[in-house]
Amino acid sequence: MEKIVEQTMLFDFYGELLTEHQRQVFGDVILGDLSLSEAAAQYGVSRQGIHDLVRRVDGQLRGYESKLHLVERFLKIRGEVMEIRKLCDESSGKALAEETGKIRESCDRILNDL
Repeated sequence: MEKIVEQTMLFDFYGELLTEHQRQVFGDVILGDLSLSEAAAQYGVSRQGIHDLVRRVDGQLRGYESKLHLVERFLKIRGEVMEIRKLCDESSGKALAEETGKIRESCDRILNDL
């Protein structure tokens, strides 16, 4: 998985476990695409301070994932539901049409909830 996508997903799942300051800085640098220098100027700290905070937060988020596996489970469930949806789309015959329609709707609801 691309690093920025991975960091974004980790932040989405575990961001509330961070302090407000950590959320703001990490969000600005990683999600908001602010450079370290721009973030340093905005928060009144050194560029190295921002770099260290981003690295530390990234490590915390990865640590949460290694213990809780929420992102891993999310991706697994989403993949399985998408596979079911694909199989429904590929099925044919009038007898299956109604049942696959119900399954398709259930898959869509699950995917929307994820």
